[in-house]
Amino acid sequence: MTSIFHVLNANQLLAELPNLERDALMAACETVELSFGEVLFQPTEIITHVYFPIDSFISLIVITDVDNQLEVAMAGREGMLGISRILGIAEAPLLALVQGAGSALRINAASFQELLLKCPVLHQRLKRYLHVVMCQLAQSAACNHFHQIEARLARWLLMTQDRAASDQLHLTHEFLAMMLGVRRAGVTLAAIALQARGLISYRRGEIMVLNRPGLIEASCACYSKDCALYAKALPVL
Repeated sequence: MTSIFHVLNANQLLAELPNLERDALMAACETVELSFGEVLFQPTEIITHVYFPIDSFISLIVITDVDNQLEVAMAGREGMLGISRILGIAEAPLLALVQGAGSALRINAASFQELLLKCPVLHQRLKRYLHVVMCQLAQSAACNHFHQIEARLARWLLMTQDRAASDQLHLTHEFLAMMLGVRRAGVTLAAIALQARGLISYRRGEIMVLNRPGLIEASCACYSKDCALYAKALPVL
């Protein structure tokens, strides 16, 4: 029982739920291990389960054609995967790809819909989280259009670090390019610039964050806005 409570507390959306809602959630969920590179669902597939990551994180990716993909959001311990189920929409809008292996709570979609009816605190927090995600998607669209690659790379590295809870990140050139919607050459130049400033070290797909305050300073203001938005919409209970 202690370990289950610990798992619930590890996800920020589920932490400090009222006891009755905790009991209902615990009865409906199971803990699963997510593997790096695992596809949880494809666009237009039916979402059969929703996930609350514990120490894993998942990339949400838009596929425009075979050769063009862009990561538009992440779901880690601050959030959930399968958010469209809050609106009663069963189809997945995006590709969900595990980028950080680890554990997550998984709930059958039908059970999740029932939980929303009998867990008002959880339902309210999930609606607020949906608002945060909508705002962050809009912010990311503007960021990708207006801001320099180096600042955008710093922002995405910070977002990844937040969810990975580690200074060491496994991110290939290909994935970094997809994160930012740029060519590999642009990613290389941006990574070299951050490394030259002593903010990161990068070698063979492994990035080590050396100076987080410096990386925050190097990132565009979008990162701080994202953090402030989450804290305002989903304060600690």
